[in-house]
Amino acid sequence: MQSGWRVGSLLGIPLLVDPSWFFVVFLVTLGAGAEYQARYAQAWGVQLAWGVGFATALLLFLSVLLHELGHSLVARLQGIRVESITLFFFGGIAAIEQEPKTPGKAFQVAIAGPLVSFSLFLIFGLIGFLASGDEAPLQVLFTRLAGINLVLTLFNLIPGLPLDGGQVLKSIVWKATGSQIQGIRWAASSGKLLGFVAIVWGLADTFGVTRSLGLPQIGGLWIALIGWFIVQNAATYNRLTDLQEALLKIKSQDAMTRDFRVIDADMTLRRFADDHLLSGNRAPVYYAASNGRYRGMVDVDALHLIERSEWESKTLDSILKSLSDVPAVQETTPIVEVIQLLEDKNLPHITVLSPAEAVAGVIDRGDIVRALGQKMNLPISDAIIKQIKEEGAYPPGLKLGTIAQSAADLRAK
Repeated sequence: MQSGWRVGSLLGIPLLVDPSWFFVVFLVTLGAGAEYQARYAQAWGVQLAWGVGFATALLLFLSVLLHELGHSLVARLQGIRVESITLFFFGGIAAIEQEPKTPGKAFQVAIAGPLVSFSLFLIFGLIGFLASGDEAPLQVLFTRLAGINLVLTLFNLIPGLPLDGGQVLKSIVWKATGSQIQGIRWAASSGKLLGFVAIVWGLADTFGVTRSLGLPQIGGLWIALIGWFIVQNAATYNRLTDLQEALLKIKSQDAMTRDFRVIDADMTLRRFADDHLLSGNRAPVYYAASNGRYRGMVDVDALHLIERSEWESKTLDSILKSLSDVPAVQETTPIVEVIQLLEDKNLPHITVLSPAEAVAGVIDRGDIVRALGQKMNLPISDAIIKQIKEEGAYPPGLKLGTIAQSAADLRAK
């Protein structure tokens, strides 16, 4: 999802504008205004020519906004929350909370945008046709906008992620293979290939190679930039899919550690505080046991609610949480469920139980990142793991809660 300034909402959907949008509005106004001045200045005047150029830029982005609104409304009809619509350098993007549940629904969301753009092509074309005069400002403006929306329709139907055509291809492969992951792989690979073609073509156009070979000239550096954007986003889809697949292969037993201590449930609160809390070797989690059986997890925060004068007489039994009341998972629980539980309940760690209902280990966010790094052969330093454990938060940009939810959705399909 793109960052940006919130400028309002549309049908309850937050509307964001990225700073890069203003630069593109300026470029489009400059290009269209200069063209209109050169062609129509005598009939319109300079001010009107530039005014129509500015109107072209604004209506272009209105078209982009309506395109994204098409995706958003179809997603909402499927019960999917739309987090925002953002206008930015390369157009617009609708951020939806989750993927559609079926390939058919994914196809509907993907095709909605191009259908809106094609409808705008027909509407603007009709207005341009009905406007009087070959050089009337309205006729020129809406004829140009009709052409732009036709280009938007065809461009977005290119079969490669992150374009709508890539989403359509993903849904088709998903339907054919029964695997959403295969759909993403195919569409991302297609996007990377087409993006590289656009980069090469754009650079060749910029340096006059296409002209010398008699090939069409279509945008130069602008096409190369769009190609770079497509390649980067297609690669992001692949990395995200790699991450989701890795998460789906990890179980609680792969991530858990023995970073806890089991102490005597009959120990006094005073001795517990002196021997454990005030020592330099404090454990993150304590469990209490007696007669060979676990009695519960020590609630350290509850200790501060008891008068110090009672610490000599009261035992750990007075501040224990029964294991039945402690959030826990089994050793075979998928790690995506562990991540969701940690995030939903805002827990610092979670208990892992053996089949015999004994404490087998604990898992915190640092343990999850370490296990993920090992599964994906990524070098993650102990210092980073330690920082995650101390802060109780994943590194900035690693939204494992959201990624785990999407991975769980993939597993369910």
